[in-house]
Amino acid sequence: MQQRTPSFWFLQAPGWAFLLYLLIAQGIPAFDYELGVAMGVQEPAERITEVGVAFWAGFAVGDILTYIPLLAAGLAGHVAGKAWARILLAAALGITVYWPIVSLAAVAAARDAEGWSLTGEAAYWIVLPLIALWGAWGLWSLVRSGH
Repeated sequence: MQQRTPSFWFLQAPGWAFLLYLLIAQGIPAFDYELGVAMGVQEPAERITEVGVAFWAGFAVGDILTYIPLLAAGLAGHVAGKAWARILLAAALGITVYWPIVSLAAVAAARDAEGWSLTGEAAYWIVLPLIALWGAWGLWSLVRSGH
């Protein structure tokens, strides 16, 4: 069984909290984007255009089909000390690094686009880099620990 080091818990605790967030903020909108808007976890077309909605909705579908299952299985297997969990968790953490960077690049590129008026953009620039850094740290931790 894997030793329960502070690194183990720094990977697990935020990982499960983030998974819960993903289920709410991305899982629900994958099936009903307008419900995500009503919940305040997605942006309406009036603020980000129909193309922006398509972009965010595409991420939601990708998350429900790929990212959420990889993260859930990786975290659960990691707790159980399963060797296969490293592969699934590393795949999920790679996505965890990638998507915030893509999202921030899109937000920056769309900032002056007609019809784009993202509310609370500063929150994106605070939260998304923290998520990407946690993902990068998690990848480093998995490689360093060797299990």
